[in-house]
Amino acid sequence: MTAADTLPLPYRRAAGCPFDPDPEFAELRTTRPVSRVSINGGDEVWLITRFDDARRVLGDARFSSELTPLGIVLPKPEDRTLADELRSQQPGTFIECDPPEHTRLRRMIAGEFTEQRMRALRPRFTEIVEERLDAMAAAGPPADLVALFALPVPSMLICELLGLDADGFDFAGLTAIMTDVMSSLETLIPARDALRAGMRAHVLATRADPGDNLLGRVIRRYGSEVTDEELVGIGNLLLVAGHETTANMLGIGTLALLRHPAQLARLRDDPAIVQSAVDELVRYVCIPHHGEIRTATADVLVNGTLIRRGEQVLVSLPSANRDPARFERPDELDFDRPPRTHLAYGYGIHHCVGLPLARMEMHVAFPALLKRFPSLKLAIGFDEVSYRRSNVTYGVRSLPVTW
Repeated sequence: MTAADTLPLPYRRAAGCPFDPDPEFAELRTTRPVSRVSINGGDEVWLITRFDDARRVLGDARFSSELTPLGIVLPKPEDRTLADELRSQQPGTFIECDPPEHTRLRRMIAGEFTEQRMRALRPRFTEIVEERLDAMAAAGPPADLVALFALPVPSMLICELLGLDADGFDFAGLTAIMTDVMSSLETLIPARDALRAGMRAHVLATRADPGDNLLGRVIRRYGSEVTDEELVGIGNLLLVAGHETTANMLGIGTLALLRHPAQLARLRDDPAIVQSAVDELVRYVCIPHHGEIRTATADVLVNGTLIRRGEQVLVSLPSANRDPARFERPDELDFDRPPRTHLAYGYGIHHCVGLPLARMEMHVAFPALLKRFPSLKLAIGFDEVSYRRSNVTYGVRSLPVTW
């Protein structure tokens, strides 16, 4: 039995293809689309595997995000429970809130992620990409695409947006611990506290001297309407999401392209397909294993299955994005696929607020990488690649490449 086999089902990918959900998901979509599964610690949740059911649950206000912090999926030591350790959620973390609190907090930063704002950011992000490509060229070949390109590219931009000097603040390392469902409380809690402490220091400095950055603008706009602790939650939510998702998508997305050389060439050479190609790549890989755990606040019938008040629900986003009832030939990476909404960015009121930023970053970074290194290839065997299988956001730990 491999380490991957011991993971709870929501985190498993196919043994033969690391981009595919575990084959059990296809069976569940056919036979038991709403089924009970165990997650770490022995807790059971309802697992949603079909696209239509997933979208319904994610858009249904009767499924609360507020009652179940993401940490519920972590192991429980015998001498204490996660409920004890995680009872006090960080104010400002609006993905763990329901309206009206969710609405109040999200509107404070939604205007920072408009398409107009992304057009203004694109030249600076292009500079960052070129700087990191220069560093990668100087270091290799071979070179680790994750360490030299995929991780620093979005990290540098989100830090600039937040006005954060990240020197000495290993937020990426802390995030990797916090998003690993196999983390023990002995490592999780110190990582969480360190992340909060780092952002708290930045918030206090920004409150004293708001600059031309996202948190400074929130402070000037809302003043005493937003507390320092809410700013810590908002800041860390944006910091974590702003580097974690794009970094992992650039890493494992590049690996997927290397396994599909014809599609790679099209993305590299045809600017007209960049938008649709990146969207299809995001659907195909689907790095978030699931959405936030939800709790039913009433008895709800989902596809003929009664989910009772107080029961927890987990939506498998990779399974929903491979549902043949929604996508023709769903297991193929097809840049000519007619546009259809997928769920990799979520759905409903918790739909990713930073989606315009993530899209802009990938639209710039993928073509730039492939054009700079047109002969890009793996420097190790495909079966030697190491994956972040137990992290909430799937990806590769490193990606040695050559050219």
